[in-house]
Amino acid sequence: MKIKTLLVALSLLCVGWSASAAIQAKAVEYKDGDTVLEGWHAYDDAIKGKRPAVLVVHQWKGLSDYEKKRAEMLAKLGYNVFCVDIYGKGIRPSTPKDAGAMAGKYKNDRTLYRQRLMAGLAILKGDKLTDTANIGSIGYCFGGTGVLELARNGADVKGVVSFHGGLATPTPEDAKNIKAKVLACHGADDPHVPPAEVAGFEKEMRDANVDWQLVAYGNAVHSFTDWTAGNDNAKGAAYNEKADKRSWEAMKTFFSEIFSK
Repeated sequence: MKIKTLLVALSLLCVGWSASAAIQAKAVEYKDGDTVLEGWHAYDDAIKGKRPAVLVVHQWKGLSDYEKKRAEMLAKLGYNVFCVDIYGKGIRPSTPKDAGAMAGKYKNDRTLYRQRLMAGLAILKGDKLTDTANIGSIGYCFGGTGVLELARNGADVKGVVSFHGGLATPTPEDAKNIKAKVLACHGADDPHVPPAEVAGFEKEMRDANVDWQLVAYGNAVHSFTDWTAGNDNAKGAAYNEKADKRSWEAMKTFFSEIFSK
């Protein structure tokens, strides 16, 4: 009877632990100067202590449920994750016109864009769960451009992954500042990032002797990882399941490599 009681108690303890061990996520308010920003923090509380960390940079409509889902996916892989807010708390454009204007503001002011990126990185670095020797960053579309700007700014991160991001920069000479390894996941048929822009990026990376990779996914256009983008390539932006899954696996392999050293 005592043994049976002990087994029941142990069983209940295990059930209770399993129920409490889960992905934790919450909004985090912070500032860049006088501008109030609101990011998103996610981690797996079943993992104890510090762990490699990933900064996520949002697409052109601002921090959304999409990035929060990606943060959860990364947290399940064992990373401490922070989604940066470039635009400001409550600024979430809902139309392509407004999103284009807001993204354009930062693409036309790379100094401000980099400042907002570094503000988010500071939050991630300062978190108690972050292994500051092992930080990476990923970004989508506008955010894909962002992670490259983060690297060009000389940020102390091990690697950055751009998913269907713009590859051009007004200051290619800044590539000399890059400390991170670079992975660009590109839709081979993306009309928003034409071959000349891809060639310019490749030259920029070579000239600066960066450790870089560019993977082009056939039959994929812009936004190929975005589940809400539809499936009509003729529109120039569409979801592509194969490219989405392949690029995610490429990211996992990339992080496994850079965080093991």
